[in-house]
Amino acid sequence: MKPIITCVDDLQRLARRRVPGLFYDYVDSGSWTESTYRANSRDLARLHFRQRVGRNVDDISTRTTILGQPAKLPVVLAPAGLTGMIWPDGEILAARAAAAAGVPYTLSTVSICSIEDVAARVAQPFWLQLYMMKDRGFIADLITRAQAAQCSALVLTLDLPIQGQRHKDIRNGLSVPPALTIAGMLAMLAHPRWCAAMLKTPRRTFGNIVGHAQGVTDTLGFAEWVSRQFDRTFSWQDIDWVKQRWGGKLIIKGIMDGEDARRAFGAGADAIVVSNHGGRQLDGAPSTISVLRAIADSAGDAGEIIMDSGVRSGQDILRALAMGADSVMIGRAFLYGLGALGEPGVTLCLDILRQELEATMALCGTTAIDQLGPDTIVDYPWPAIAAPAFRPRSLQSIAEAP
Repeated sequence: MKPIITCVDDLQRLARRRVPGLFYDYVDSGSWTESTYRANSRDLARLHFRQRVGRNVDDISTRTTILGQPAKLPVVLAPAGLTGMIWPDGEILAARAAAAAGVPYTLSTVSICSIEDVAARVAQPFWLQLYMMKDRGFIADLITRAQAAQCSALVLTLDLPIQGQRHKDIRNGLSVPPALTIAGMLAMLAHPRWCAAMLKTPRRTFGNIVGHAQGVTDTLGFAEWVSRQFDRTFSWQDIDWVKQRWGGKLIIKGIMDGEDARRAFGAGADAIVVSNHGGRQLDGAPSTISVLRAIADSAGDAGEIIMDSGVRSGQDILRALAMGADSVMIGRAFLYGLGALGEPGVTLCLDILRQELEATMALCGTTAIDQLGPDTIVDYPWPAIAAPAFRPRSLQSIAEAP
């Protein structure tokens, strides 16, 4: 019986059945008690819309620009490690779906498919996410590879000086490729569709790192290398080193504080991502939506603001835009689509988000992205932003996406 898919939650349920448990749990988990992971979605739902009637909403457009480039939705596919383990060649498939939908795709440093793999198979330029490692030679080489692949933006993630502990990954013995234990083999064999597809691809390791980082020739070498590579000494002064080598659009990800937002733009960022890493790093941190308005007001018009963590619907997108974001990143939402149906699942996820966003805009009496602001929301659960000042978008006209 063909499954009926009406929302991202349906894709999630299907992905849970079709993806081996250790990789599904890698996506659907947060650090420690997962309180921040749960708060991200819960707090978005606490924002109520101002319903308006008697307005002409016959012609609705979700088009916008993101870092100066036209986009059909105010959405970016977020960087997600191990995407190629959720479905074989997952990064390539997700990048193709994003290109077809007219939105940017971001490739993770710890992707399965390499920069070169994706660039060779997707015509539209994509973004590269960068973790700062102690091995600056590797980072400089990664930036050079991104330039050669004509990546259109670099997303520098700052909230990982140390990796947050996720209990599910430890209990599952998460590894890439899966460990050849009896329990691991049984888990794989329980998903024959996934196994059959995985056997057809040669991409089953960390394509951006294995064979590129010094001394990393296999996944065992990767595990040892990465455990000592996250750089706890990295500071704002080091961002100039990245900018000098990159020379293109720079996005700083992991901002949860107004002062940090100002420092990021002061350091030369073109955009920031208000993000708590999907609740996967500092458990007990606030939800992103609860701090977004204050950060947007603090940053003013210094640059674009992207929000991620917890976005599961078109309504969530509208909530984020109303509270000060220029666009949103989605991670788990598109991964559920990928795990459920492969590339068509990512396409379906983006189509669901577009339909939900259009319908919610119409019921709120708005027809364009630049009409959304705090007056689209009727109440604010967080006292610090009870009467937010509207942060006008700098774009007065919305460019047409191809």
